[in-house]
Amino acid sequence: MKGSHLFLCLFSVSCWVNSMLTAGNKIFHFGACRVSMSVTEIRSGFTAIKANIQARDPVRTLSILSYPHSLHKVQSSGRCCIAHNLFNFYVDKVFKHCKTEDSYINRKISSIANSFLSMKRKLGQCHEENKCMCGQESTEKFKQILANYEGLNVTSAAIKSLGELDILLDWMEKSR
Repeated sequence: MKGSHLFLCLFSVSCWVNSMLTAGNKIFHFGACRVSMSVTEIRSGFTAIKANIQARDPVRTLSILSYPHSLHKVQSSGRCCIAHNLFNFYVDKVFKHCKTEDSYINRKISSIANSFLSMKRKLGQCHEENKCMCGQESTEKFKQILANYEGLNVTSAAIKSLGELDILLDWMEKSR
């Protein structure tokens, strides 16, 4: 009888710990791909640096992600593709060029980048399993985002893209 009480106690504690570790995580549906991530953690880190990053943006007349219909109205089947491309884009292009003289800001950027790297890997698995197909619409939308980015110098484009992170997070949350 003592063994069953011990088992029940250990099982309860392990369930509680697991729920604490995943409490902020949400499941996102990008087409046939489903991934778990904590947008709350990313949004919190971004909110802490948003004003600082946006104040560094020298180009206020252009948007990287909001060009008419870049993310909006993406069909369900194309969401995985564009999400996969966007996480690759942020990890490979944006975060690498977002260094500041402020160590607090750099730590927040690094934390967000680590979360994005995790998502890049998860979406990469979906892509490898052919759950993440890229159609013409999602390919064209991502090409437009790249064109917007490449129309600026590297540092300005990276800062602008980081400053628009809330656009991406809002789009993701609508994809749930």
